[in-house]
Amino acid sequence: MPDTAQEIRLASRPEGEPRPENFELAEAPMPGPGEGEVLVRNSYLSVDPYMRGRMRDVKSYIPPFQVGEVLDGGAVGRVVASNSDDLQEGDWVESMNGWREYYTAKGDSLRKIDPALGPVSTALGVLGMPGLTAYAGIHEIGKAREGETVLVSAAAGAVGSVAGQLARIAGCRVVGSAGSQEKVDYLTSELGFDAAFNYRDVDLSQALREHCPDRIDVCFENVGGDHLEAALGRMANFGRVALCGMISAYNLEEPPAGPRNIAALLVNRVTVRGFIVMDHYDMLPRFAQEVARHVKSGELRYRETVVEGIENMPEAFIGLLGGENIGKMLVKVGPDESGA
Repeated sequence: MPDTAQEIRLASRPEGEPRPENFELAEAPMPGPGEGEVLVRNSYLSVDPYMRGRMRDVKSYIPPFQVGEVLDGGAVGRVVASNSDDLQEGDWVESMNGWREYYTAKGDSLRKIDPALGPVSTALGVLGMPGLTAYAGIHEIGKAREGETVLVSAAAGAVGSVAGQLARIAGCRVVGSAGSQEKVDYLTSELGFDAAFNYRDVDLSQALREHCPDRIDVCFENVGGDHLEAALGRMANFGRVALCGMISAYNLEEPPAGPRNIAALLVNRVTVRGFIVMDHYDMLPRFAQEVARHVKSGELRYRETVVEGIENMPEAFIGLLGGENIGKMLVKVGPDESGA
């Protein structure tokens, strides 16, 4: 067991797009488990778009990161020492103690992972927070029904790729937007989307007229900005917008102007509802059972983009915001002996 462990700290608050110098790779004393605690060695760390908002010193639904302190986020690791009755050495657990190699925590505060359900990394993706976000957005917020048309923006990402497939499984016609031809091909050839387009190469409004001839019943919105404006102009009467994210604005220092066609909400009687996954944890048991079944059967597919080494975590995060990932972006920092 080493005497120190590496972690990533916030060196300064980004202005605009994050840069490597906003982060610091630091050594910290190896923690030891106290009474009722476990020592965990992380194997996979998650980077997620919401983390960009936490780098601002503003009030939000989750406290901001503090300059000079270790960041946090989703992580999967293995218990290497235990003083807890809840977990034993060798157990796999999920936590919010990411951006570091090792940590200690109360055993009853961690979620135990069953490696038999699939690779442990999926607890951070298709079977974890991104998957639950997609599940809640499609079924609870969007209320997608058989025969409807569902539009998903950033559809090749961790959340969008699952959202589109859940809509397809529900019997909907699914259209996705993505930022490269490779991603478009992934959506239509591998994930079963009915149509997809590269938003960098088309006029958004024209693309939606072409691919959504019967208009849009449910918009699963991850991007905001011109994507949301184009979608509002193509919504069906009584359509629903599940507002999951607005990544197009995350690096902007000044908020963008709202959609210019906001009157479309009135004319088409559209419902727009923002949602945060933590408000839907009551759906976790049903989600885990249903989605694990779909994954095991092959009806729902996933992909992971894995970066090696904790020192490359800032690079992975910056790459995520730039759309370099297909599926879930992960950083591998320790061994994976789950047998997956």
